[in-house]
Amino acid sequence: MKLTKSRIKHLIYEVTGAAIEVHREIGPGLLESVYQRCMARELLLRGIAFSSEMSVPVNYKGVEIEAALRCDFFIENALVVELKAVETILPVHEAQVLTYLKLLNVPKGILLNFNVSNIAREGQRAFVTEGYRDLPW
Repeated sequence: MKLTKSRIKHLIYEVTGAAIEVHREIGPGLLESVYQRCMARELLLRGIAFSSEMSVPVNYKGVEIEAALRCDFFIENALVVELKAVETILPVHEAQVLTYLKLLNVPKGILLNFNVSNIAREGQRAFVTEGYRDLPW
């Protein structure tokens, strides 16, 4: 399927719905790895194509460097999804998502924190790469 702004918006809607369902089923207070497995199952149930724990390449001056970076979910080669189960989202968590967007050359990402009482209101943040609004699609 062709990548468009409306397609990315739809993917965000679908992934957010999956996260809400996982949170509704098992609630806050668990390890990130548990939410990751549940999210993978929910994305499969919804027919959403994704890579899990995908290696993020770092190209430094023309040479690929092994940096052991792993993106929690890379949805349909278009959307970065990073999961957390923390008391507070820190600037380093936000920087992680922005770095993945840059390294993977994708326009949008979502940071989901499952350690909240309501994930829809307080557990999600969207990120956009510079120039996204100016893209000709």
